[in-house]
Amino acid sequence: MNIAIFTDTYPPQINGVATSTRMLEKELIALGHTVYIFTASDPNAVNDPPHVFRMPSMPFVFLPSHRFALLYPPKLLLKMRSLKIDVIHTQTEFPLGIFGVAVAGFLRVPQVHTYHTMYEDYVHYVAGGHLITPKMAQQYSRIFCNRMRAVIAPVEKARESLLEYGVERPIRVIPTGIDFEPFSREKYSQADIDEVKHSLGLSLTDPVVVSVGRVAKEKSIDVVLGQFPKLLEKLPDAKFVLVGGGPILDELKAQAKELGIADSVVFTGPQPWDSIGKYYQLGDVFVSASTSETQGLTYIESMAAKVLVCAKKDKSIEGVVIDEQTGYCFSEEEELPDVLYRALTNTAKRTEIIETAFAHIRHMSSRNFAKSVEALYSELLSAFPPPRKRYTHLHHKHTREL
Repeated sequence: MNIAIFTDTYPPQINGVATSTRMLEKELIALGHTVYIFTASDPNAVNDPPHVFRMPSMPFVFLPSHRFALLYPPKLLLKMRSLKIDVIHTQTEFPLGIFGVAVAGFLRVPQVHTYHTMYEDYVHYVAGGHLITPKMAQQYSRIFCNRMRAVIAPVEKARESLLEYGVERPIRVIPTGIDFEPFSREKYSQADIDEVKHSLGLSLTDPVVVSVGRVAKEKSIDVVLGQFPKLLEKLPDAKFVLVGGGPILDELKAQAKELGIADSVVFTGPQPWDSIGKYYQLGDVFVSASTSETQGLTYIESMAAKVLVCAKKDKSIEGVVIDEQTGYCFSEEEELPDVLYRALTNTAKRTEIIETAFAHIRHMSSRNFAKSVEALYSELLSAFPPPRKRYTHLHHKHTREL
């Protein structure tokens, strides 16, 4: 198959959508397909392969770390026709996603969309939530997804939300897999990890809680910081290491200072993707209080790195983080210090859970993920009218068969 993927975010940007898109691209190519990527330009992008096409863009005014595509050169449509694209897969609902809808209509090919983001949790980025309401975000999601032949939901929570919004197109739950190799403990020596700890001012005996990902409001990192002083009362040497960058990094630094725990919190800033597995392994425990996830990639990556996961209960992690089996869960933020204390001090239990969790996610490989998406493409193509039958031309009207 010739597959065109449209996405507003793509490496070198670091986020769940970019990671998922790059992984799918890589595995589909390995399965023998031809993949074309259409994405926004990025000043940090260098040496893109020939199958990556970048549209002119500018930073998104409300979130400068993200790019906003501006123009779609008309000649690109003619170029796409020559590529003989069989299926279009959109990964975002905004400029490049909208362009994908237009191209699917122009080329008369089926389109599938992955619903990565619960936008009702992100409206605060636009004029502080005063311009766009959660209800408006839901309505837009419904309209966009109902233009598709099929929609992929990474978790059951996303599928249920789309049904509540009124999405009527078929929805397939396909969890995003990961490439296990970058997170393997065998990839890095203990000396490698100790060197990073030393560079961050961590003692080799410090109990370490780690958070990896975009530093943003919806990730609820402030909740973890707010409860960390209570953990320090029991474990004075504990450290909280935040790996990543984002719009509220300075706010969290100020919060740590106000709480009097600045010496116990380490902000590493964003780190290269090819070494991110090393940063997971700085931690004895990975923590997240977020309830805005639709993929939960960081939980699976932590399990692949054999780091115990401690997460807030949410539908997005049901079946992945199972309390006291594949991780620890907490319902109220006040429970977090005790849960972290148990996770950090009961070494035998921690080891048992880590091994169970690793076995539990073995089927969530990037290859299995791509095969599931490949199967959906095949279903869509088999049910889609061949080119000569898609349009019936009459003298006075055109009838489109869908």
